[in-house]
This record gives sequence, structure tokens and C-alpha cells, in this order.
Amino acid sequence: MTREPVSSPDAPKAIGPYSQAIRAGNLLFLSGQIPLDPKSGNVVPGDITSQTERVLQNITAVLKAAGAGFSNVVRTTVFLADMNEFGAMNEVYGRYVVDPPPARSTVQVARLPKDVRVEIDVIAALP
Repeated sequence: MTREPVSSPDAPKAIGPYSQAIRAGNLLFLSGQIPLDPKSGNVVPGDITSQTERVLQNITAVLKAAGAGFSNVVRTTVFLADMNEFGAMNEVYGRYVVDPPPARSTVQVARLPKDVRVEIDVIAALP
């Protein structure tokens, strides 16, 4: 099986030794996205709502670069700095996913890169 990197200029560049996404066969594995502005590379200021919106915009850009969209997403993992922000994150998340929604796990973690409020990773099945 070949592994092929996928990237988008409309999503932030990797801040470490990893790819924005890897296509392996008909699966696409997206690295966790945090709320970085793709142009400046800076963390988007604001609450969990604005940070979740930026994360999902970044994910959308990487999916699009692979010829996919949220209708292809089969699994997500959401990492939250504070589980008390679950409701606000979930409201934004719900505007992006399609029926049937993908399988998902959501966990609270001790700390996220750059001290952001949310990180989301995705697995998609490509046509």
C-alpha cells in the first residue's frame, strides 16, 4: 500500500514532523487540527466557539484538498481542554457533520499544543 501526503494552503502548516493528512488506499487520516489561522500561523483568539469554528474550517480545507468533504468522514476524535465546554463545541461541530454523523470520541486532556481549547482529528473514507 502506498502512503501519499495531502495538504492544503488553506489550512495551517504542520508545526512539527507530521503531514496535514496521509492518504492510504481509500482512507484519509488527518492530523489533529488546532485553531491556527492558516495565513498568520497564530492561534485564533476567543472562546471555544470561535476556536472550534477555525478547527473545522481547517479540516474542511484539508478534506477538500483530497477531493472529499464531511460526508466522507467516518471517525473523529475531539480533544478538549475543559469538558465544561462540550456543549458549545458540539453546537459548532453539529453545523459541519452530515447525517449520519461520524463515530466520535471526545476527551478532556491536561493540555493541548499552544494552550488551545480544542483539537480535532479525522478519518475519512474516500471514493
